[in-house]
Amino acid sequence: MKSFNPPSRTLMGPGPSDVHPRILNAMAKTTIGHLDPAFIDMMDEIKEMLQYAFMTENALTMPISAPGSAGMEACFVNLVEPGDKVIVCINGVFGSRMKENVTRIGGQAIIIEDDWGAPVSPQKLEQCLTENPDTKIVAFVHAETSTGALSDAKLLCEDCQ
Repeated sequence: MKSFNPPSRTLMGPGPSDVHPRILNAMAKTTIGHLDPAFIDMMDEIKEMLQYAFMTENALTMPISAPGSAGMEACFVNLVEPGDKVIVCINGVFGSRMKENVTRIGGQAIIIEDDWGAPVSPQKLEQCLTENPDTKIVAFVHAETSTGALSDAKLLCEDCQ
């Protein structure tokens, strides 16, 4: 059986992504428990860095140790209430996951579909917002890694104002 030797470069596109040898070495070290003072110190440091990055002093700022989909779900369950209108732009797998989150919570998903691999259409979003002025949230994926599509986040956010 041939052994696998991953390249030493990092690729960030549709996964799986190559992992840098420095990271693999760190992962091979002994783990520390979640109640270890070193772990608690590390979490406090990460919390401070997140607060700095997101320009907040909110004491509830915290990292979520999970895939990005868990972070997406955390956002939806904290923002969407049953009956809320949520415009969901779908141009790949993760847009579809957002729709699933909204409907599981009981929100009303208003769907804008673009071809998989194409960016989200600002014109479609603008029209949908005009037709649904009581929309609470607009959800789109900036970099849809399932297809490699990059949407213009700045323009889409301007449409929402």
